[in-house]
Amino acid sequence: MSQNGSDEGSSRERDTASKSDTAFRTIGEVTQLTGVAPHILRYWEGRFPQLKPVTRAGNRRYYRPADVALVQRIDRLLNREGYTVRGVQQLLSGEGKSAATAPSAATATATMPATLDAIRLIRDYLREALDADG
Repeated sequence: MSQNGSDEGSSRERDTASKSDTAFRTIGEVTQLTGVAPHILRYWEGRFPQLKPVTRAGNRRYYRPADVALVQRIDRLLNREGYTVRGVQQLLSGEGKSAATAPSAATATATMPATLDAIRLIRDYLREALDADG
C-alpha cells in the first residue's frame, strides 16, 4: 500500500496486462502472469538450460516472450500433467536434439530431385524385370 492508501499492486497488474506480447518481462511480472513464484523461476533456470532470461545490471532478469511460454509449459508439465523435473528435462533436451538434427526445408527441397530420380530408376528397373518375367 502507498501512503495515500491506494493499492500499487493493481496498477502493476494493469501495466503488465497492457504490455506488448513481444515485451520483455521482469521476474515479478512473470510471476503475476504464470503464478510461479520467483524462487521457483530461479530454481528452474538452474535445472532447465533452455530457460535463459536476459540479465542486466544488478542481475535483473528479463524474460523474453519465448521464456514466458517455456515457463508456462514447464509449469503445465510439472503441475498438471504429472511429469518429474527429470522427465521434463529429458523431454526438452530431446526436442532440442531433434530440431538440431532435422533437415531444413531448403535441404529437403534441394535433395528432392535426386530422390525422385532414384525412385524413377528403381521403378523402371522393376517394370523391366516384371516384363521379362511375364
